[in-house]
Amino acid sequence: MKVSDIMTTKLVCLSHEASLKDAHDLMQSRGVRHLPVVSESNGMLVGILTHKKMISTVMSMIYKYGADALERKERNQRIQSLMESDFQQLNRDESLASVAEYFIENKLGCLPVVDSEGKIEGIVTSSDFVKLCAQLLKSQ
Repeated sequence: MKVSDIMTTKLVCLSHEASLKDAHDLMQSRGVRHLPVVSESNGMLVGILTHKKMISTVMSMIYKYGADALERKERNQRIQSLMESDFQQLNRDESLASVAEYFIENKLGCLPVVDSEGKIEGIVTSSDFVKLCAQLLKSQ
């Protein structure tokens, strides 16, 4: 099996110019835990914003400034400074066995799938592997 067999292609992405408030609202409304961040100028994948990082930042803001100031602080915080910009990327033809090992060794929640030009095609999450496992167990 290959990455393309389980990757999610209906992506929820965010511009690198977006605010933390934009990311927070998008994660909440779309029920996602990982947001690929793309450049507005060329559509290239430039980062990943995780739910864990977003929540950590929000909680820090609440602690430091209080809940009443949260929305204002979130609007002024650009995700470019919060996103992970040094991350492993996959291509659609990589074997799932090697990707599973990478997930286990690095304790990651997601890996982006990019084409040869660096544009995002999909994302593989730990949830995708759990779904695959459930399908394989049911077919036994």
